Amino acid sequence: MTIRVVLADDQALLRATFRLLIDATPGMTVVGEAADGREAVERARAGRADVVVMDIRMPGVDGLAATRTIAEADDLAGVRVLILTTFEVDEYVVEALWAGASGFLGKGVSPEDLLTAIRVVAAGDCLLSPTATRGLIARFRSQPRALTTHQHERLAELTPREREVLVLVAAGLSNADIAARLYLSPLTVKSHVGRTMTKLGVRDRAQLVVIAYESGLVRAGG
Repeated sequence: MTIRVVLADDQALLRATFRLLIDATPGMTVVGEAADGREAVERARAGRADVVVMDIRMPGVDGLAATRTIAEADDLAGVRVLILTTFEVDEYVVEALWAGASGFLGKGVSPEDLLTAIRVVAAGDCLLSPTATRGLIARFRSQPRALTTHQHERLAELTPREREVLVLVAAGLSNADIAARLYLSPLTVKSHVGRTMTKLGVRDRAQLVVIAYESGLVRAGG
């Protein structure tokens, strides 16, 4: 299956560079380009995109707002957003994940790592750069948040196995890695992950990571 990609960045030269890289890669193709968030949503819909590589700072509708729109649109339910930005700061990482992004990378990433990231998020997994991961952990270490009543209720609905899987998802393990760790089949792990997302009201593994840290189920630095 060919991964259909939309490039959203206000720098035309950068888009052109990424297009050359992606179109030259077997199994990938660029189906649209956008200079702002509004266009990104339109191109994702028109091109039936699998992945939108999205900058954060763009004129008009920014990347976070566009990501939120994509995540909330029923007809774009299968679209994954990979944030690619110069600004790997804690606030952006958390906002991007809550908005619905599946991955967060800095623009200094290598071509090989960018292509890998596109494949990872297209497969439904989440991916954070080392800088973004360190920032996310540091944020929850310095600013721990208490659970809301609603979060308590939702987490209480998880089975012991689902909680165990959630912890491993937050550690960055793939379904295959979790399956090997728990001596389960990948299909069983996928089912556990899916039920956990449904119970917690999230659409993406990346949001599971945030919940695991915010709830204290996973301790930052622990």
